[in-house]
Amino acid sequence: MVDEMNNELAGMKDLNVGDLVTAKITKVEEKQAYADAGYKVDAVIPISELSSLHVEKVSDILTENDELEFKVTKVEDDELVLSRRAALADKAWGELQDKFNAGEVIEAEVAEVVKGGLVVDLGVRGFIPASLVERHFVEDFSEYKGRTLRLKIAEIDPEDNKLILSQRAVLDEEVETQKKDLLDNLQVGDVVKGTVQRLTDFGAFVDIGGVDGLVHISQMAHHRVESPGEIVNEGDQIDVKILAVDSESERVSLSIKETLPGPWTTIEGQMEAGDIIEGKVKRLVSFGAFVEVAPGVEGLVHISQIADRHIGTPGEVLEEGQAVDAKILDINPAEQRISLSIRELESEDTPDEKVQNEYEAPEEDHAGFSLGDMIGDKLKKYKE
Repeated sequence: MVDEMNNELAGMKDLNVGDLVTAKITKVEEKQAYADAGYKVDAVIPISELSSLHVEKVSDILTENDELEFKVTKVEDDELVLSRRAALADKAWGELQDKFNAGEVIEAEVAEVVKGGLVVDLGVRGFIPASLVERHFVEDFSEYKGRTLRLKIAEIDPEDNKLILSQRAVLDEEVETQKKDLLDNLQVGDVVKGTVQRLTDFGAFVDIGGVDGLVHISQMAHHRVESPGEIVNEGDQIDVKILAVDSESERVSLSIKETLPGPWTTIEGQMEAGDIIEGKVKRLVSFGAFVEVAPGVEGLVHISQIADRHIGTPGEVLEEGQAVDAKILDINPAEQRISLSIRELESEDTPDEKVQNEYEAPEEDHAGFSLGDMIGDKLKKYKE
C-alpha cells in the first residue's frame, strides 16, 4: 500500500508559481471550476481568473472535460490555484508588442461599452477611448457592442496592464492614403464635382473627394464678389475647375468662375453700336472711365467722350459708383472691348434745347417787337 502511494506521488508534477500547465476541467460551479493538472490535489480556478473581462458565471467560459493552458498562481501541498486569464495574458502581451512595433492593424469585437469608450478582449483587456473610435464625434456607443473594429495599438504597457487602442488611427491612415492618391491624379484644367465645406472671408473650401481645395473669392464669378456667401452656401454641390495642385503642401486651387460662360459671351448679340445703355462707373483712370454695362463687362469712356467741353481729369465730371447713361460707339466681344460716349448723348440733346430757347421763345422776349413789325421796318427803309 505504501509502495502504491509512493509510486502515485512520484508521478505527480512538481509545480511552481508562474508555471504554465495544461489541465482538464473536472467540475464547473457558478463562481469557480476544478481541474486536474496532474498535481496531488485538483486545482481551483476562480471566476475572476477566467478572463480579462467581466464574467457572469463560469459556465460561460468553461465546460467539463475542456483541456486548456493555465498559469499557476498559488501552489501548496493541499492547494493549487490556476489562472486562465494570466496564461492568456502572458502570450498576448508578447504578440501585441510585436504588432505594435510593426504598426499592424488588429481586428477585435467590442465586448463592452463602458463610460468613456469601448472594451475588447485581445487576451488582455484593451480599451478604446471615445475620442479614438471614429474621426467624427459619436454621442451614443450602444450600437457598437458586438461590432468588429479594425484597430491599431496607441499605447502598450504590460507592467501596468495597459493597452490603449485606436480605430481612428486606422481611418486617418486610410484617408491620408486616399488623399495622396487623389492629389497624384488631379490634373490642372480638369473640371470636377465638389461639396462646399466652409466659407471664409477670402473664399470657400470645397471637398473634391477627400481633398479640400480653395476657391478664392476672386475665382467665384466673373463679376466682383463682396462675400463668398453671395455665390455659394455650405453643403452646395458645385462644379469647379482645377487651377493648381501642390502635392507637397496638399493645396489645391479651384475656380468656379472658369466653369461658367464668360460675361462677354453672354452679351454677344445683346448689344450693338448705337445702343444707349445704363451702367455704373467702376474705375477712373487718367485717360477715361471704365463703366460696367453688364456683370463682368466694362466699357471705356475715353476722357474726350465724357463731356461736351474740355476737362482735365475724369474726376471733374464722374465719380466711382455713379450711374450713367452712355452710347455704344463700338463693340467687339471677341476682343472684349466696348467704346462708350457720354458726350454724344449730351450733344444730341443740345439742338433741341437751342430750338426751344432761340426759335420758340415767347413773343414778348423780342423787346416788344413782333416779327411783322421787324419785317415792316426793314421794307420801309429799303423803299426809302
